[in-house]
Amino acid sequence: MNSSNLKKAALFTLILVIAFVICWEFYWRNQGVGISYNDDAPLWSYKRSQIYDASENATFFIGASRIKFDLDIPTWENVTGEKAMQLALVGTSPQLILKDLANDENFAGKLIVDITEMVIYSRDPADQANAEKSIAYYSKLTPAQWASFYINYPLESSFVFLESKVFSLNALLSHLYLNNRPGIFPDVNFPIGFEPTTFKRQNYMSEIFMANTSRQIEMKKYWTNFGLLNTKLGITGDTLQNIFKDVKSSIDKIKSRGGQVIFIRPPSSGEMRDAEKLAYPRRIFWDDLIAFTNIPGIHFEDYPEIAHFICPEWSHLSPQDAIVFTKNVIKILEEEKGWEFQKNTLNF
Repeated sequence: MNSSNLKKAALFTLILVIAFVICWEFYWRNQGVGISYNDDAPLWSYKRSQIYDASENATFFIGASRIKFDLDIPTWENVTGEKAMQLALVGTSPQLILKDLANDENFAGKLIVDITEMVIYSRDPADQANAEKSIAYYSKLTPAQWASFYINYPLESSFVFLESKVFSLNALLSHLYLNNRPGIFPDVNFPIGFEPTTFKRQNYMSEIFMANTSRQIEMKKYWTNFGLLNTKLGITGDTLQNIFKDVKSSIDKIKSRGGQVIFIRPPSSGEMRDAEKLAYPRRIFWDDLIAFTNIPGIHFEDYPEIAHFICPEWSHLSPQDAIVFTKNVIKILEEEKGWEFQKNTLNF
């Protein structure tokens, strides 16, 4: 084959690739899918690195997925005039992130800790794995990894199909509903549109998810099948006390540097909330935590303005409710808890 034929073949291949990319992108956008970022260790590390630039004019959030859905970052930043730095990790206890911040002598900011009982009081090592991975990645970041992150950002902000958790080959194959072999458990297979991620690491339910009740029912089935409606009493005794002690030790370090810390119990509803009340009675897993650590808290059931929400899939707020929730949390923080922000929010 001469060079002319090679050039033609290369050009034809390039045209095919470009045509495929355009069609693939158009297909998913036509399905109502929008831009979403890979909520991975590089993105978490980028937000973690901003602590030193934003500590005085920001509030930091750690916990599991509920605070990632329920905190509406644009609302928070518009009302308070301060940044919202989202460091929570889906399905992950906040303990290791809390300890990481406590051991960072340069951190002395405002911190809100999401208390989702089934996660923070879990003894399953898997509920710490994501935090371990993210902290390790951040602590060993190389210039090459930073360069890769900054190259990926403009690409991810332009193309829907680059969200690997949804559109990689393995992710797409997981949507083929085949019977599993005995003893084999499939990967997590959330419906498309359930948890897009913004560049500021906020999760939200997309319009295509909110408009499709069958997808919401599918999520409820997922929570049920994976044991999230288990009513067996959670950990007690020394195991529980050790968590209290670990959390208090980390918080005391932050407070000693002038930092402010508060717990928040985000809303849940329906069958999940019914199960949580049995598995994690409030007196043992919330009231005792507040008393032991001597840290103030906001439990959604204590405030009528944030106690009425119905979560579409029992566990997370809709985008519209997240806005209302965020505004009221800010109001509670300022009026009742004595927090101050760049803007005076008392009259918002």
